[in-house]
Amino acid sequence: MQVRGHQWPGEEDIHRAVSQLAKRLPPVLEPLASLAYNYLWSWLPDGPELFRDVDPLRFIAAQENPVRLLQEVTPLQLERCAADPAFVDRVQQVASAFQAAMNRPWDPALLPTSPIAFFCAEFGVHKSMPIYSGGLGILAGDIVKEASDMGIPMVGIGLMYRLGYFHQRLDTGGWQHEFWVDTDPDRLPAALVTNGSGKAIKIEVPVWDTTVTAHIWRVDIGRVPLYLLDTHLEENSPIQRWITARLYEGNHDIRLGQYAMMGIGGIRALRRLGLEPSTIHLNEGHAALAAFEKAFQHTENGDPVWKALQKVKQTIVFTTHTPVAAGNETYGTQQFLTAFRNIPERLGIDPEQFLGQARIHPMDTTQHPGMTPLAIRLARSINGVSRRHGDVARHMWQPMYNTKTAAEVPISYVTNGVHLPSWMGKPFRDLLNRYLPEGWVTRAADPATWEPIDDIPAAELWAARVASRRSLIDMVRERSATDRLRRGEDLDYVQAAFRALDPNTLTVGFARRLAAYKRLHLLIHSPGRALALLEDPHPLQLLFAGKAHPMDDGGKRIVQAMFSLKPSPRVRERVAFLEDYDAGLGAALVSGCDVWINLPRPPLEASGTSGMKVVLNGGLNLSVLDGWWAEAYNGRNGWAVSGDVDHDTTAQDTRHAEEFYELMESVVVPLFYSRNEHGIPVLWVERIRASLKSLAPQFVASRMLRDYRDDIYTQNARNSGETP
Repeated sequence: MQVRGHQWPGEEDIHRAVSQLAKRLPPVLEPLASLAYNYLWSWLPDGPELFRDVDPLRFIAAQENPVRLLQEVTPLQLERCAADPAFVDRVQQVASAFQAAMNRPWDPALLPTSPIAFFCAEFGVHKSMPIYSGGLGILAGDIVKEASDMGIPMVGIGLMYRLGYFHQRLDTGGWQHEFWVDTDPDRLPAALVTNGSGKAIKIEVPVWDTTVTAHIWRVDIGRVPLYLLDTHLEENSPIQRWITARLYEGNHDIRLGQYAMMGIGGIRALRRLGLEPSTIHLNEGHAALAAFEKAFQHTENGDPVWKALQKVKQTIVFTTHTPVAAGNETYGTQQFLTAFRNIPERLGIDPEQFLGQARIHPMDTTQHPGMTPLAIRLARSINGVSRRHGDVARHMWQPMYNTKTAAEVPISYVTNGVHLPSWMGKPFRDLLNRYLPEGWVTRAADPATWEPIDDIPAAELWAARVASRRSLIDMVRERSATDRLRRGEDLDYVQAAFRALDPNTLTVGFARRLAAYKRLHLLIHSPGRALALLEDPHPLQLLFAGKAHPMDDGGKRIVQAMFSLKPSPRVRERVAFLEDYDAGLGAALVSGCDVWINLPRPPLEASGTSGMKVVLNGGLNLSVLDGWWAEAYNGRNGWAVSGDVDHDTTAQDTRHAEEFYELMESVVVPLFYSRNEHGIPVLWVERIRASLKSLAPQFVASRMLRDYRDDIYTQNARNSGETP
């Protein structure tokens, strides 16, 4: 398959991998090899279904990894596919769509020769690439996908975690247990980047008092190459190899080693690959050391260190994602210096000057250094990820600035958005293809695109919603039974999900990282009222999922508390906890749930994006007025719990739980079951219309990337306010 356009470093390595895989395939199926090595397939129409239909059971066993699928599928099965004219025609159609997408023009405001370098600790591109844990990574995946669609020249920089994030299993009491699974990059859609002689390119990064060597893998996300550094090399020690073993490693010394590899190693990788980015986008502060590595280039050319840092500052933008203290880690002074001792030495500055850059107050030696203050101090542009979060961030970081009010702090916001082709399920995609103008997906950020929603008959909107829910319930019945069997539950409990989970019942979803501030426990704040919501004649069924960090026992106890209600027959039949939450399960939940619940403790939700995905599938949000929902809710497009801040958290929880129960009992449940003579909940469908029209254009990734491009990337380097 020939694709024109800009050639990124590692192109020949990708071609070599594709050619090797294609040798296993019958000639008419050879385009599958090119598709398998580019995650564009995952959001092309019929792309996922095409690979699934090669061998459905093996596709599941391969974690939906198309490279592994094609490596393992039997020659006999491949010959059967090749002999099926309808299947071969589908291969050609998807291959043609792939070529058209890859050959679209680049954004004229940005040059591929000077791309945006997007640094992030995790990238949630697809479940088969397990280098993500949650919202930060999923957002990063959506950003690089949308950059490809919009022709924004971008390269991603991250780490190839050999063990990824943990997998989750629960015992019969609801306690979380973790385990990790080795990932073999040779079985992934990834190619090791080599030089002209075919030898793997290596970089060296100073960490602690050693030098760590890393390889570079390339993973293609449409037109965006993602370069992942990997320290799993024979010449490295076991400790050095562990740097790229586990995402969000609990050992803080290893964590600092990861930050050195991301920041220093990321810049060295770009330089080694011959890439000179116009902008370095730090998505969270983990890679903030990139600024120092860039400054080294200027000091080597004779610039004084502080002039060098000012030059570098004009190329760096920083997005902060969390107002939660745990997300802005600090480290012991000696621990920080031990990990990064090479930096002040190379810059020729005193270690205290280096530490001062990573403190809120540079001269306060009692403060511990952290990566977030470092990123803020070294970036020309800082933004939060929702309107409210921008305000929270200005108050939170005001001590770093000499301003009288928080409003003067130069931290802006770009509200998150979601990649529509990745998160809109087939029922609504098919429906909207019939009613919205041709090419509507590329114009999804324009409110006018969504005006024809008014012309869709209520019966058709409702039919798409029913189809989405039915698909989810079919999956949940199977998965819930398997989870319960694995936990060792009694067979009656296993069979309960099959008996009662109903595709015609109001289906409510709650899926989050299980941190305490997400407040899953509010669902059972009043156990009697919670159980009553599960009762006939107008019940709801609750699906929930999420992982607590391995070191967060408080988060684990939240799920354990939910399991305390398990003896109730209605809980057995109408509540399912789905283990090992990942992007694939997340996509099914946001597609099928009627109502998405989000109850964070305000103002600790920076943005949230799962509710945005629900919107694209005709689901409705019931959320605290925090994060994105604070600027999204208009009274007609969902439901809201107050977003007041109260330092008496017990009183706040009681008040918000009461609001939640009242909404569910008096508004949501009656509205869902109020049907006309044709069995359609007309007023519910009107809320679906209002949700789609008011929220879809505002919270798609194309709007988000447009904001980044116009307000941050293409702005001339400027003084973004007083240097903190």
